[in-house]
Amino acid sequence: MLTFSTVSSSTFSTSSARQSALMRKTWRTLVTGLALTAAAIAQPAFAAPADSMIKAVKFDDVSAVKKLLSQGVDPNLVDNTGTPLLVIAAREKSDKVGKLLADNPNIDLEKLDPAGENAMMLASLNDDLDFVNMLIAKDAEVNKKGWTPLHYAATNGHDDVVKVLLDHSAYIDAGSPNGTTPLMMAARGGHLSTVKLLLDEGADLRVKNQIGLTAVDFANQYHEKDVAQGLAARLAAMQNQGAAGASGAPQSGANSAK
Repeated sequence: MLTFSTVSSSTFSTSSARQSALMRKTWRTLVTGLALTAAAIAQPAFAAPADSMIKAVKFDDVSAVKKLLSQGVDPNLVDNTGTPLLVIAAREKSDKVGKLLADNPNIDLEKLDPAGENAMMLASLNDDLDFVNMLIAKDAEVNKKGWTPLHYAATNGHDDVVKVLLDHSAYIDAGSPNGTTPLMMAARGGHLSTVKLLLDEGADLRVKNQIGLTAVDFANQYHEKDVAQGLAARLAAMQNQGAAGASGAPQSGANSAK
């Protein structure tokens, strides 16, 4: 006769067997998943072409960049910050890669990063005269609206770059978004030779930016005493010369008939 105790024991045994089987299956699944994950981690990671290109540009690796371009990578590719390859090359002084990119018929020489900077500006800031000359030879624009390559060269006192930019028609009194000129930036940085170069080339030290500051004000504000004194002396000489010219003008046609 089948008693209650017999049924209960049989049911319990069957239930225990099923639970054990389920646990073994779950454990096998977990172990298998861990093994697959470990295998995946152990496999060498293959970088995407874009990542490889950005790295190659930073390290001035011409052969790698040439290979990736031949595989169809866009020369105007930007990194995860939105910075174009050519701007990265200028920033990192990767001159060989910069030339390779500039030679590409699809390159946009004026492409900007999110800060509004192009390759010419970064090369000027870094005193990379070879890069600047290369871009000029490729007909890159020397002037642009807002901050310009001349501002950037003057900011760091790079006279060689300033001279080349001016020789290629850079606007000497270019105004930034708030009207600040290259002369003001040179004065701010205390770059006496750059200030003199800009003045000798025709920069107007009387110009004021949108908050009413002149180059003399910038020099004073940033405690560049020598620059401030030099600018003040130049301004005084200009004013004296103007006054002398006005007082020495012919009166009522005097001497004009001789």
